Amino acid sequence: MKTIGLIGGMSWESSLEYYRIINEAVKARLGGLHSARCLMYSVEFAEVEEMQRQGRWAESADLLSQVARSLEAAGADCIVICTNTMHKVASEVQAAVRIPLLHIADATGLQIQQCGLQAVGLLGTRFTMEETFYKDRLVERFGLQVLVPPLAEREVLHRVIYEELCLGTIVPSSKQWFKDIIEGLVQVGAQGIILGCTEIGLLIHEEDSRVPLFDTTQLHALAAVDFALAQE
Repeated sequence: MKTIGLIGGMSWESSLEYYRIINEAVKARLGGLHSARCLMYSVEFAEVEEMQRQGRWAESADLLSQVARSLEAAGADCIVICTNTMHKVASEVQAAVRIPLLHIADATGLQIQQCGLQAVGLLGTRFTMEETFYKDRLVERFGLQVLVPPLAEREVLHRVIYEELCLGTIVPSSKQWFKDIIEGLVQVGAQGIILGCTEIGLLIHEEDSRVPLFDTTQLHALAAVDFALAQE
């Protein structure tokens, strides 16, 4: 079994889910007392969020690259950035290490492609929804049409993610907002919905949508398990 290197803490609420999903999957596949070989470096999210807000992406790339190198030095066989938004600096992080970085959009796009869908709605932080680093990868590698909500709804999603979900707070009215936003995307052609922030799965579940949901936390964690258990 290979060792998974996890860059967590963005937020720790979703990093906890990564750890749980990875270990449950390894146990389910291998049985008995088996668990995953993994290393996690949990960053200080307040510092990272400030870098995001101020547009200091080069600085955040340096930080995550340093973390990735430390995980590689400690014996990790791959790198998993446990957040969608910080994949904005994924190429810089990959360039900093010799081991592969498992990209969250690849795990998600592959599953959508296997389901035979072409048009998907994307929920996430405003960085993920509005910038090209995430959407373009889905379009170019998987041929998907990616739909995002209108500006006012993107602002709601961003606020709820940072002010509620990253703090572990679940608010019923926010759940309804998310459900309404999902329905709006379905009405304009979305055949499925990407939960493109690793905290959204804490709030929204399959029963909250009439089209398939693609939980990036789940898909990314399981991709890491596939890598760890793959035969040499």
